[in-house]
Amino acid sequence: MSQREISTRPPGGVVPAGGVFAPYGIEALEDDPELAAICEFACKLIDAPIAVVSLIDEERERVLAGTGRAERELPHADSLCARAAKFQGLIVSEDVQADSRFDPLPAGSDIRFYAGMPLISPEGHTLGALCVMDRQPRPGGLDAMQRQGMEVLAQAIMRRLGHRREGLAREKEMAVTLRRIGRMADGIPAITWTCSPKFEFDYFNGRWREFTGEDPPCDNEGWRAFLHPDDADEAMNHWAEMSKAGEPYESEYRMRHVSGEWRWVLSRAVPMQKRDGSIERWFGTVTDIDEQRALSEQSELLAHELSHRIKNIFAVIASLVALRGRQHPAGQAFAAELAEAIAALGRAYDYIRPSGGRHGHRLVGLLKDLLAPYLADGKERITFHGDDCRLGESAATPLALVFHELATNSAKYGALSRQEGRVTLTMHTDGEAGTIRINWLESGGPAPESQGSEGFGSRLIRMAVEGQLRGRIERHWLDDGVAVEVTVPLEALQR
Repeated sequence: MSQREISTRPPGGVVPAGGVFAPYGIEALEDDPELAAICEFACKLIDAPIAVVSLIDEERERVLAGTGRAERELPHADSLCARAAKFQGLIVSEDVQADSRFDPLPAGSDIRFYAGMPLISPEGHTLGALCVMDRQPRPGGLDAMQRQGMEVLAQAIMRRLGHRREGLAREKEMAVTLRRIGRMADGIPAITWTCSPKFEFDYFNGRWREFTGEDPPCDNEGWRAFLHPDDADEAMNHWAEMSKAGEPYESEYRMRHVSGEWRWVLSRAVPMQKRDGSIERWFGTVTDIDEQRALSEQSELLAHELSHRIKNIFAVIASLVALRGRQHPAGQAFAAELAEAIAALGRAYDYIRPSGGRHGHRLVGLLKDLLAPYLADGKERITFHGDDCRLGESAATPLALVFHELATNSAKYGALSRQEGRVTLTMHTDGEAGTIRINWLESGGPAPESQGSEGFGSRLIRMAVEGQLRGRIERHWLDDGVAVEVTVPLEALQR
């Protein structure tokens, strides 16, 4: 009777006792569904009743998964797989009872046919074998497809074992990292913590107990107990939303201090992701910002008070100008213009004062506020089209001067001086050039009387556009009004 075997290289040796189990966490792989499915398929492939995935050390054979065999462990001396593990390639015995390679046979063994494919570690050690057995001899052994199938299945088993080994290695590295982080974190003034993807909190540095005086929470509901009732729902709902999306979390809320008072804290958390994008762990911090918040509120209160006083100064100056104008009839027209210009600057100041909030600091909002006096009759004498954009504090004042002057001139000499006159304002943003173009177009007004020398108002406009906004201005005189094109860098407009 012939026996066939494939030996691809000298045996790497069976791993000593204990060494085969530790790197792979074998206990968690017992009856593993993937390994069990491989055994079932091997039985079908070979048409045999018994298939097992065994790991072998110097003392025993340990079955991780199998079908058709009840034993989970065998002494090394009673294991056919231990004999087969001496070979580095597929070993096939048509009848083990007549095969000297299996001498001496275990007492009472009824196995006749045996096919085993060793499981080789990346280091070249034989960990065990994928074995298929039958109680009947099988002349002819395995055909070519069955031999190839055994090799492929053994590779699949090693991939499964390799994934388990890599996972344990990552967990070990993570544990070492966490210990190092823990030692460093105890020196950080903020609370630091970690939790699993299921929000099981497993680490807090010493600052938690210093701040709260209590044991740290184990889960989200335990955390909620430390939050101010008025802040808890919003903070926890935001955490649920961000953690579900796998995005960084940031929130401010009040937290109970060991002193019994509620203190404002800044809470942040970031996910640590695996290669496949799934979340492996969350890292977070909780920083006491109560004192900084109090100082910020005081500063804001002071800024509001200062802002209020500056607004009053605008009003006082405008009143003084108006009063002097009434006392000197010859300068009344000039005084009225000056008072209106001061009022326009006051409206522009609303866009730069702390928390002014008018129209969200937008360009169109400023223009509508400045031109409000010309919209008072309810008629659409001035219309706005095109792109709006954010307006920076530095640009509000020069823009107010420019468009107040354009509106004043139009009301005196141009389209706004007639009932049927109209002004169209069009904004166009050029993202590629990084500019915004604002077109002032009058229609329905008288023809301009002169295109001569530049007056004071024109010089004021040009200085504001070119000097303060780093832009350019062009004027075109039409039959029924004037067209003005102001082009400004977005950077200058939004600073």
